[in-house]
Amino acid sequence: MGMSKETSIKLFEEKKVRSQWDAEKEIWYFSITDIILILTESIDSLAYWRKLKERLKKEGNETVTNCHALKMIAVK
Repeated sequence: MGMSKETSIKLFEEKKVRSQWDAEKEIWYFSITDIILILTESIDSLAYWRKLKERLKKEGNETVTNCHALKMIAVK
């Protein structure tokens, strides 16, 4: 899958963030694990996100859904 407006890499402080454009809703989606990696400098951003979701659910936060991760292009 090649990159286009719909699937592209954004840069934040020179670090890559995967994104996906939803033309129907006219909204961008960004990879939360890429953002966590940048903001926390965590070694394992996926494990960090899983633990954060678990804590948010225990607190009754409803912003975290039960959907699995969306497929995005891999970043090296």
